[in-house]
Amino acid sequence: MGLFTNKTLLITGGTGSFGNAVLNRFLKTDIGEIRIFSRDEKKQDDMRHDFQAKMPEVADKIKFYIGDVRDIASVKNAMHGVDYIFHAAALKQVPSCEFFPIEAVKTNVLGTENVLTAAIEAGVKNIVCLSTDKAAYPVNAMGTSKAMMEKVIVAKSRTVSPEKTKICCTRYGNVMCSRGSVIPLWIDQIRAGKPITITDPKMTRFIMSLEEAVDLVLFAFEHGESGDILVQKAPACTIQTQAEAVCELFGGDKNNIKVIGIRHGEKMYETLLTNEECANAIDLGNFYRVPCDKRGLNYDKYFNSGDTARNPLTEFNSNNTDLLTVEQTKQKIGALSYIQEELKRGN
Repeated sequence: MGLFTNKTLLITGGTGSFGNAVLNRFLKTDIGEIRIFSRDEKKQDDMRHDFQAKMPEVADKIKFYIGDVRDIASVKNAMHGVDYIFHAAALKQVPSCEFFPIEAVKTNVLGTENVLTAAIEAGVKNIVCLSTDKAAYPVNAMGTSKAMMEKVIVAKSRTVSPEKTKICCTRYGNVMCSRGSVIPLWIDQIRAGKPITITDPKMTRFIMSLEEAVDLVLFAFEHGESGDILVQKAPACTIQTQAEAVCELFGGDKNNIKVIGIRHGEKMYETLLTNEECANAIDLGNFYRVPCDKRGLNYDKYFNSGDTARNPLTEFNSNNTDLLTVEQTKQKIGALSYIQEELKRGN
């Protein structure tokens, strides 16, 4: 892996879908150690046994740390000797954050502050934090907490030399088949002979695979500058299109799709890059880079050091990106290893 040779990587919230994807990608490389930091001992034990079974020759590279990003002492306990961090710990279910917003603040905002503070003190060289499209123009508690998380990340990046600790942020849309996502629910509904339930057929969402989520984090790790927010140019589709694609893959009835209405705090479409961010965004081909404002705390510069030129980019959202057809969506979903395994299981 080059950059990761004999290095120690810490993944907060590491028992989740993203952490598992990173382990599958990295464990058989020459990385030195991967630390899984999370608060659920049952998920850690399941992950331990899973990787001992499928990768016994390298499973001892995984080290498990029980802790909570809300508790800075437990975070610091996992930091000694860490070179790099992927910060994935979060509360991310929209309805639960809507009902318990202060819990979202404790984990997503204060927890991120704890991770960054502990990492800087420990001399961690590179940190990539995971955010969401819901942080752009947020209308719900989850998105608002993630927007504040991004502000904490950018502010922290200004307080430490990038030569000592580089801090970047990635922002991406719905990760297909991640824990708690809708496609596994639909598969269960089809197998139970029930109608697929969708919120609104015209609602659009960005879609990406776990592998693409890992690719974005690695791109940020290697190419991002401290304070950057990096965004992948992901395609999107309507919820109706996605539901029909799953029906075609698993033998569901496309005429038996039930509309249940928008849930608490949901948008009709999501935004990955706001119109305001587009003013300074840099097009990197498959990605956008949003650099942080480096003018510092001297407010005079905000009045006499402006820039009249504006980037011609406009808001990048799930309505104006490439909208996939049912066939294209089916191909994208069908390529996922989770779907391939589920299709085999169903035969």
